[in-house]
Amino acid sequence: MFHPDGPTLRELTAQALSSTETGYDLLAPKFDYTPFRTPDEILRAVAESLRAGPDLDWGLDLCCGTGAGMEMLRELCCEHVAGIDFSRRMLSVARQRLGAAPGSERLEYVRGNALALPFGPVFDIVVCFGALGHILEQDQLLFTAEVARVLRPGGRFVFLTTYMPPLWSAMYWLGRGFNAVMHVRNLLVSPPFVMYYLTFLLPGVQGLLEQAGLEVQIRQLDALAGRWGDLRLVTATRRGPST
Repeated sequence: MFHPDGPTLRELTAQALSSTETGYDLLAPKFDYTPFRTPDEILRAVAESLRAGPDLDWGLDLCCGTGAGMEMLRELCCEHVAGIDFSRRMLSVARQRLGAAPGSERLEYVRGNALALPFGPVFDIVVCFGALGHILEQDQLLFTAEVARVLRPGGRFVFLTTYMPPLWSAMYWLGRGFNAVMHVRNLLVSPPFVMYYLTFLLPGVQGLLEQAGLEVQIRQLDALAGRWGDLRLVTATRRGPST
């Protein structure tokens, strides 16, 4: 399904009926052949935007999966790049993908929880791609507070999101339909599989970030204005001079 080397419908069903962690352990070997992996076109556009900003030493990829964000940060951060994920097998695939490339000695793979980050305020840049739907609504304020906590003064949290699609759009009803199925699934099957669409959207997410003490900038990337025109780059900066 999706790609000749990607998961079958049976494998996706097994993933959806397991816990979030186990599901991604199962999906890990084929994750890069699914549409869930952030496209390289998007990663390149974000990287170009970051190159135009301040120099970066330490970077963190939240919910790093198979390491696409880490690979981007490795080209931008001159000292250290960490990736954190709760799936052992996703981290294992990331090591296999990135371990032999130049700069791999600067990479750190951490198994952990994005709601309880095992770091101090050391990062110049934190990114998160394609994983914000795994953060439950009631945990979003804690999540943004944790991100703010691990940023250096002047450090930035960077991610892509959009606005709620209009009621008459197919995207709106597909998202609402998927979420309804997941809510029913999680009522009937334990442990839950946490994955929802239409989350962490503008303008509401700006308020969450500001509550965490971050200054927010929202803009469209010219490189994504065609096919990905609804996406917005959010840059949330921890107040204080950079170090």
